[in-house]
Amino acid sequence: MKVSRYWKAVVAAVAAGAGAAATALQDGTVTAAEGVTIVLAVLGGLGFTWAVPNRPAAPTAAAPAVQPPQVL
Repeated sequence: MKVSRYWKAVVAAVAAGAGAAATALQDGTVTAAEGVTIVLAVLGGLGFTWAVPNRPAAPTAAAPAVQPPQVL
């Protein structure tokens, strides 16, 4: 399965933002400091995930080499 670099970063950013928002909403309100934390978590998820490359695809089996006929 090939996941593009863009979607990997989007999923990580949403997960980071959701985690920070869930923590911030435990008391029922979101303060300015908690809002900044949510924004920084989303930006951090985007940035760090974008910087890490996807694992390279496994090499495929090479096609057999074609040999010219041997002249006797």
